[in-house]
Amino acid sequence: MSSCSTENNAEPVIDPVVEPVVTPEKNEWKPITLTRAQQEMVQANNEFAFNLFRTVALPRPAGPCDGKPQSIILSPISITYALGMLNNGATGETAKQINDVLGFADTGADGINAFCRKMLTEAPALDKLTKVMIANTIYMNKPYQLKPMFVELAKQYYDAEPETRDFHDGLTRSVINKWGNDHTNGMIPEVLSEDAFNPDAVSYLLNAIYFKGMWSQKFDKANTKDETFTGEDGSQRQLPMMHMKDHQFNYAKTELFEMLHLPYGNGAYAMNILLPAEGKTLNDVMRGLNNETWRQYRFGNPAIADVKLPRFESNTDQDLVSIMSDLGMPKAFTDKAEFPNFCNVPTCIGLMKQVARIKLDEEGSEAAAITVIGLETTAFEPHEPPHVNFHATRPFLYIISEQSTGAIFFMGQYVGE
Repeated sequence: MSSCSTENNAEPVIDPVVEPVVTPEKNEWKPITLTRAQQEMVQANNEFAFNLFRTVALPRPAGPCDGKPQSIILSPISITYALGMLNNGATGETAKQINDVLGFADTGADGINAFCRKMLTEAPALDKLTKVMIANTIYMNKPYQLKPMFVELAKQYYDAEPETRDFHDGLTRSVINKWGNDHTNGMIPEVLSEDAFNPDAVSYLLNAIYFKGMWSQKFDKANTKDETFTGEDGSQRQLPMMHMKDHQFNYAKTELFEMLHLPYGNGAYAMNILLPAEGKTLNDVMRGLNNETWRQYRFGNPAIADVKLPRFESNTDQDLVSIMSDLGMPKAFTDKAEFPNFCNVPTCIGLMKQVARIKLDEEGSEAAAITVIGLETTAFEPHEPPHVNFHATRPFLYIISEQSTGAIFFMGQYVGE
């Protein structure tokens, strides 16, 4: 069942990490080089990211959020990895729908595999001050067996090592959750609740994305003070507001939003904050946001900014079955699904969900997401930078992306609770 985002004050037990001493000279950013076809894949996949987030975030009166905007975080690229891996088992209309939804209609499984492999191997090495982990795995229920070619592709492109278990052993759910906890540095201790886990499932495919980035320009904790955050409904609450004066950041302004570009580490990754213009709402921004506007404005132009940004934490547990079906791949969830290259019995997707979490403070951001699929049988002129006030004291959107490709790793909105 889908649920709205909530704050989570429980602190996971995480081994202490000693941050390395890295000088700029030792932390050179070497951009990811993509072919023209791969560049087009990124752009198409980012369009999927905006469609996905729009579908989840726009209020639905009959939904669990009762039409009210909620704090949400999603990882579109995590869904791409999970479906990309499963797509190697699909054929016919099922494969076509998966490819179309992800934006890879003209690429096919081989192109998706190559793109995912490139990002998996190169994204973690772009910045020594930013930790990125991408992991994939497959759990298979006895006595079902994966097709040998599927196993080969999963290992070759996704570093996924399938494990066969008896799902009725009373331990498998804990094993899956431990895998998720281990590959998100303790941020997501449970991806499958007792109600969500099906011991009769054929298989569970999982992708985990973990990100921890230190701001290139950190906020001084001494400047963090409680200030008023005003919701779209006019409600107000006191939140710890980080404050930084007179620092140069890239900035863009349109009739829909103001955007501030906050880099991490050596600049290989960044968070873009999108603050709706006065009189505009989060929904207005989401309806006008697509890959073209993202490409046009994501870098912005230099400005001297007075920045206020709340220190916050939020999480989302999102059912994706109806979402992905509505986006254009309904067949995968029916008894007519075509996954003949997956395993030795006919299968369809019975469960698809994502659990994601973000923590943002003066030092930087930490974010993680796990996507699980359960299968069942059946250039500008130099000038003096302008001075701007960018005070995120009302609901805003945010995007964490890799800069050389523009690939969106996380997308979220924060509404103050």
